[in-house]
Parts: sequence; structure tokens; C-alpha cells
Amino acid sequence: MSDNKRSSGEVAAVVLFVVVMVAVVAISLWGIVEGHQRPVVLQGTIEADQVRISGKLPGRIAEFCVSEGTMVTRGDTLVVISSPEVEAKLNEAVAMESAARAQSKKVDRGGRSELVRAAKQLWESAKAQRTLAEKTYGRVCRLWADSVVTLQRKDEAEALMRSAQATERAARQEYLMAKSGAQSEDKTSAQAVADAAGDIVAQVEAILDDSHLLSPIDGQVAVIYPSEGELVGTGTPIMSIVPLDRPYVVLNVREELMPLFPMGSEFCGNVPAISAEDIPFEVFYIAPLGSFATWRATDLSGSYDMRTFEIHARPTMNTGGLRPGMSVLVELSDMEVSHE
Repeated sequence: MSDNKRSSGEVAAVVLFVVVMVAVVAISLWGIVEGHQRPVVLQGTIEADQVRISGKLPGRIAEFCVSEGTMVTRGDTLVVISSPEVEAKLNEAVAMESAARAQSKKVDRGGRSELVRAAKQLWESAKAQRTLAEKTYGRVCRLWADSVVTLQRKDEAEALMRSAQATERAARQEYLMAKSGAQSEDKTSAQAVADAAGDIVAQVEAILDDSHLLSPIDGQVAVIYPSEGELVGTGTPIMSIVPLDRPYVVLNVREELMPLFPMGSEFCGNVPAISAEDIPFEVFYIAPLGSFATWRATDLSGSYDMRTFEIHARPTMNTGGLRPGMSVLVELSDMEVSHE
């Protein structure tokens, strides 16, 4: 009787062992099948180019017409820059142009006594300006030698000195011409001086046009760098504008998946932030070099490392709500991956 019970217990143990083994094998096979069916998901990020706003006019920030986050359109005034020095330079240039053109007219009418006196006064003024510029340049050179001022300030002082010297030479020639009487060459020279003065006025006016910086694009103000009242130089970035109507997605794709993303190809992505699915994107950029920062070893020995390539793709349809920083999920089916 005991032998029969022992035999029944052994049979039950064997059956239980077989059942457990079959369950383990079944679960393993199911996991393998599910693993093969699970799609490969690539995660990218929405990006947009930033346009940095800067101007040619050095001066002080007088007023910001926008703030961070403001939506702007092309032509909107962004910032007002005040530069009394350049405005004074414009007044000086206008006065010089008026004097030069008046001098040119007098030369055309002949060498009268009034013309001679006016030419001499203009020459005396130019000599005074040259002397002042030369003394200023000498002082700046000494300060530069002591590292008190910058090289740019020294170059500016030198440029002003050379300009004053040239103006004085021209004024002297005008005076000598007035004394000796105008010839055809003298008339041509006077007209050239007047035209040059007009060009200086136009140049200063062009610089002053940047006292009111306008938005070159439609977009949103992302960052404002200086504060109101701060000094800014020529070409100093003042703010950045992001054109939200030109977003694109940046994906890092492993090299074995690159055949799925040739130039000009399209793929679909999901944007969870706006609950948008199957947004079509077109590849317009593929990085010429692979990334050395993002990789994984294909086996434990590390004999072959997978590199990644950065690709850019823009949406082919108008999808509102896309903003830089949003995630984009691109699902690749197991069939696509295995086919490649």
C-alpha cells in the first residue's frame, strides 16, 4: 500500500515538473515573439532657428518696445537706441555738406572777395579741427600705452585725426583756389568735395536708421540680453526671435537605421504634448559626420560600436502648436527594422 502511494507521489511530481517546464518554455517563447513585435521608437525634439537682433548704432538702450514672450511681426519696432554722439556727428556732417556745396557754388561764380574770406575761414576751422584731432590722438596713444584705453579707441582717434588732416588739406586747396581764381579743374574738385560731404551725411543717416531696430521676421521674442539703460556696441546681440512658423525635428538615428531616412524621404511622428499623431515630416538635412558621443556596443566585447547621425526634418503640413523643446516619437515597425 505504501509502495502504491510512493509511486503515485512520484508520478505527480514528474507531471508537475513537466507542466512547469512547459509553462516556462511557453512564457519564454511568448516574450521572444512579443519582443520581435515591439516597435523601435526614436525620440526627437522640435527645434527652431533663432534670429539674433543687433544693429550698427553704438549707444544706450533708451526703450524696449517688446518683452520676452511677445509675438512680433515683420517691421515691428523692437528697441530704441539713443546715441547723442552720432546725432551730433550728423549735424556736423550736414553743416560740412552745406558749407562744401556753398563753396562749390561760389567757385562756379568766380573768385570774389567774399569767396576768398569764406574759404580762408573754412581752412582756419579745418586747421583747428586737425590740431585738436592730432592732440587727441597723442593723448589716446599715451593712454593706450598705459593700457588705460582699448586698441579700438586708439584706432578711432587715429581715423578722426587722418580725416581732420584730409579735410584741412582740402580746405587749404579751396582757399588757394579762391585766391587764384577758379579753373575747370578747381570747379570739379569743389564739386567732388561737396559730393563727398553728401556721402558722409548719407552714411551717418544710415547708421542712425538703426536707432529704431525693426523685426526682420514673424516670431516670438525668446531672450532679451541687455537691460534698459545699458550701453551696446556695434553688432552687439540685443535679443533673439524664434520663428515659430518654421519648426523642425532633430533625430539621432543609429547608423544601421540610416537607410530608413534618406534625404528627401518622409516619415510620420507623434507629438504627445499636443496629442498629435502621424504628423508627416520630410528629411532636409543629414549630418555629414557621425556622432562620437552617442553610441552603444553591439556585443560585450565592444568590437563594433554603433554611431548615430543627426537628421533634421520639417513638417510637410501646417501643424499648429509645435514649439521648440517638444518631443517627437517615431515608431519603426519590427518588419522595417529587420528588412533593413
